[in-house]
Amino acid sequence: MPETTNGTQAIDRAAQLLVRVVEAAQPPSVGELAERAGLPKSTTSRLVSALERQGLVQRLGDRGRLTAGPVLLRYANRDVSSTLVELAVPSLRRLADASGETINLAVPGVDGVEHLAQQDTAHFVGVTDWVGRKVPFELAANGKVFLAFNTPSPQHAPIRARGYATSIDELEVGLAAMAAPVIGPTGDAIAALSISGPTARLTSDRIVQLAPRLTEEAGRLAERLGHRDHTRGAA
Repeated sequence: MPETTNGTQAIDRAAQLLVRVVEAAQPPSVGELAERAGLPKSTTSRLVSALERQGLVQRLGDRGRLTAGPVLLRYANRDVSSTLVELAVPSLRRLADASGETINLAVPGVDGVEHLAQQDTAHFVGVTDWVGRKVPFELAANGKVFLAFNTPSPQHAPIRARGYATSIDELEVGLAAMAAPVIGPTGDAIAALSISGPTARLTSDRIVQLAPRLTEEAGRLAERLGHRDHTRGAA
């Protein structure tokens, strides 16, 4: 089959690949996708890259298997965001009581972290309303979680190994945060729970103390969402 295609053919083939990715029982590799679609692997790779750039598909793990991208996930979750927030409320409250700091529930967006819900700190210093705000993946603790579990690379191995990420003086000087993934059935982070506060209170020792509670609540939320097999090995 020739690899040169006109615009209509390219659109048709990209749409076909997208449907196959979304409907696949298990995330396919580019090679498997090419074989099922009857396309050259080079053509498939080029079309998949275009879909990936638009957020319609994304790669999972070091082997790059394909699943629905953040745009489709956001669309699918528009009507269930309120359910996600409702199910997260108990965890938000327990973490707020345990830490005394600001607790957030966030999901991955197309070009940054989107905050859905917040439980405020008991302190006067540190109260910031993050709901509705978008922050860069690379600077936020919850953003690092999404990068580590959804698009892993060797640099993210420590985060995957310990099960949480931190951000100290990165998003803003004097601000510390830690976040743990809410793992979905395919092993990707569909949401994240985070604890944030001033570095004077959320010290490195305090972060280590709170980490087990944070990862436990993230696991509880995953179970409440119906995801029983939400473990994922470290890279």
